[in-house]
Amino acid sequence: MNIELKEITVRELTYGYEDKEENGVIGYDAKLDIRPPFQREFVYDQKERDAVLKTLQKDFPLNVMYWAVREDGNFEVIDGQQRTISICQYVNGDFSINGLAFHNLPKDKQEQILNYKLMVYFCSGTDSEKLDWFETINIAGKVLTNQELRNAVYSGSWVSDAKRYFSKNSRPKIGDEYLTGSANRQEYLETAIDWISKGSIKEYMSKNQHEPNANELWLYFQAVISWVKVTFPKYRKEMKGIKWGFLYNDYKDQKFDSNKLEDEITTLMLDEDVENKKGIYYYVFTRKERFLNIRAFSDKQKREAYERQKGICPVCKEEYGIEEMEGDHITPWHLGGKTTAVNCQMLCKDDNRRKSGK
Repeated sequence: MNIELKEITVRELTYGYEDKEENGVIGYDAKLDIRPPFQREFVYDQKERDAVLKTLQKDFPLNVMYWAVREDGNFEVIDGQQRTISICQYVNGDFSINGLAFHNLPKDKQEQILNYKLMVYFCSGTDSEKLDWFETINIAGKVLTNQELRNAVYSGSWVSDAKRYFSKNSRPKIGDEYLTGSANRQEYLETAIDWISKGSIKEYMSKNQHEPNANELWLYFQAVISWVKVTFPKYRKEMKGIKWGFLYNDYKDQKFDSNKLEDEITTLMLDEDVENKKGIYYYVFTRKERFLNIRAFSDKQKREAYERQKGICPVCKEEYGIEEMEGDHITPWHLGGKTTAVNCQMLCKDDNRRKSGK
């Protein structure tokens, strides 16, 4: 990993500045990618923005910034995006401070700002080295998400195209109701890559970094959402945030009766013993009760069963203290047994765990 500290004047930074809206923001003679296309559009509020410019006007030191050195020799802002945009917008005449725009300032004040030296770390190295470094220094201001860091490390044609589909409010509105997080913070993109790569995000991005487009990812994502909608025609709020891509990967080739699934889901939603309603959607595929978080017996119910049994485990017939035993459903939950006092028995810990397969 090579890290060099450079002095970049405001004059150099703002030369060639252009805000192309959804197509990104550039500066530094068009060699600096200040905000890549389709990245989040967070900007400082007036108070934060004015503080940056007053720091420059008073020749106070501004926090160091970080630029990634790309393979083509150009750069991308990793930390300092909002400070950079604030400076460029002011010099460009986009806003004023105390009624004075940059062009209203006396010539010597303009020159003082243009000659101000910004401290910038130029970071270059292998993808893994850069990712490790960026994660380490990701401490200032508006902390970058993990996916924003990965986008910087694996920047290229593939990432730019992927952002077009997943990272802006103007993107196609597909699957929003099933996703958590923010499109602008790259969390939708992260989810899609996580699904298609089966959890190997960095490996997938590295492999596809120089591909001309992200068509494979976008077609895969659309297939996942279409499968979910066909399999579960009735939408519920609990469906938001499910790891649908992983379920799609494992079960897409199996045939399901959506009407029967809906009947079962309705029953489970009404079951007071099912405490994790979101887990129902995992359970109907896997049949693993751990996803449902079946309601446990209360201390009162366990005490009642313990006294009824006189402390005797019905399996091994040995006597135990109540702290050595665990509550168990006499009639298993999946066979209709409820979490009630009459359906509670106390088993010694060894027998209970053998019964439950723990």
